[in-house]
Amino acid sequence: MTDDRLALKRRYPTAHDLRRRARRVLPRFAFEYMDGGAGADTGIARNWAAFDDVQLVPRYARVIEPPAADTILFGRDYAAPLGIAPIGGPGTVFPGAETYLAAAAQAARIPYTLGVMSGIDVERAAEIAPDVLWFQLYRFSRNDHEIGFDLVRRAEDAGAHVLVMTVDTPIRTTRPREVKSGISNPFRMTARLRMEALSSPRWFRSLLRNGVPRFVSFAPYIGARPTFAETAAFVEREFGGAFTWDEIARYRDRWKKPMVLKAVLHPDDAERAVSLGIDGIFVSNHGGRQIDALPPSIDLLPGIAERVGGRAAIILDSGVRSGVDAARAIALGADAAFAGKAFLWSLGALGARGPGHLIDLFVEDIRATLGQLGCENLDELRSVVVRHDRAFRVGN
Repeated sequence: MTDDRLALKRRYPTAHDLRRRARRVLPRFAFEYMDGGAGADTGIARNWAAFDDVQLVPRYARVIEPPAADTILFGRDYAAPLGIAPIGGPGTVFPGAETYLAAAAQAARIPYTLGVMSGIDVERAAEIAPDVLWFQLYRFSRNDHEIGFDLVRRAEDAGAHVLVMTVDTPIRTTRPREVKSGISNPFRMTARLRMEALSSPRWFRSLLRNGVPRFVSFAPYIGARPTFAETAAFVEREFGGAFTWDEIARYRDRWKKPMVLKAVLHPDDAERAVSLGIDGIFVSNHGGRQIDALPPSIDLLPGIAERVGGRAAIILDSGVRSGVDAARAIALGADAAFAGKAFLWSLGALGARGPGHLIDLFVEDIRATLGQLGCENLDELRSVVVRHDRAFRVGN
């Protein structure tokens, strides 16, 4: 480990240390965007509390070499059972965010999921992260999904390895902290936000270097340099609603590589997805950012893993803040754990250096947790005794 990385580890040894620094150094609107959720943020708090209540029972009196964390997802080798979840508009938190996230994931050999609402398009992301790129899609249903199908074609042509279809946005919801901060979607640099940005030299320098965040994936359908009004009108006109099962089946027919359904919480929905040929289930409550009345993903994970485990890969997100959280998810039936908010904290705290530092922390934490539990590999982690009092099962 280089001297720079050692220094970062001493100053910021956890994701929450990065969050505290991000609060100090970011413009207020940027911190509120990345840190807030739906309602009163109770969904976020519930996600964290649920992880904290999962307890793992170790087995000792074994000689354990430093365990490897390598894993295979959808036939590809990755350095850890960890990935970067799709994030909408991360450039609001730190301009150029997608470039830094993609580069860090490629260097570390973990999956990077480019959100369709991003500041770089899938073609550019594939240049930066050719070995680890996944692509996330929302519903664009006008003209018989003309734009949605074209986005999928572009992702395939660019070499994205996995398509992630997000289903938990049936209607628009409000995030009060964003509204109070004056943030719009798509992002617009108002006079108020510009004044706040000037208080954060690193953020403002990155803005000058990377430009105002734009949804560039939509440029072929709007124009090369669309105005804010044009982009807003496009999003209002084209984007919305949750994919129906029939629509999911149509995308399944078009996409020939692995396909994942994101934001599944009910085992019956997971079963239906598998019956349509879906290769992976993303157990997620959108990080508490859509509605704060949902149960934590980790509490519903065991029931979904029992129902479809072995027939589809299981990925857990929403509330993952450490390698210990990732280990908890795997012990409860997941094949991998993805984080979103924690990577935003890393960007807010350290800029371009942040994502790589956080990946180092996560991977080191996963390996240390394996060793401390007496596990030589991830397969042994799946047989660890777990206390999970909050878990509950729904459906038949």
